[in-house]
Amino acid sequence: QVHLVESGGGLVQPGGSLRLSCAVSGLTFSILNMSWYRQAPGEDREFVAVISASGLTTNYADSVKGRFTISRDNTKNTMYLQMNSLKPDDTAVYYCYVREVPSQRTWWGQGTQVTVSS
Repeated sequence: QVHLVESGGGLVQPGGSLRLSCAVSGLTFSILNMSWYRQAPGEDREFVAVISASGLTTNYADSVKGRFTISRDNTKNTMYLQMNSLKPDDTAVYYCYVREVPSQRTWWGQGTQVTVSS
């Protein structure tokens, strides 16, 4: 059975930092391309960052470049999103999304709330 469990969300002041985690079970972690998406109230879900199965390639939305860092630990079956210099506009539910290579099957996590407010 496949499980994606996000954690690390919470309330933080503008300029603060949080680190999100996405723990994966039931899949072969090393063949997963992994991403973070987010959805603010009343908005569509949007791409935040992606990391390749090898961990060698990353890509970011323009809105988070230079502030967020995506990474993965294949020994722990966990992906991370380090978020620095947080802004109120970063407030959203953050979702883990994985795509299996080469089957292209996909899964979503349940989401974790990030609120940036003073």
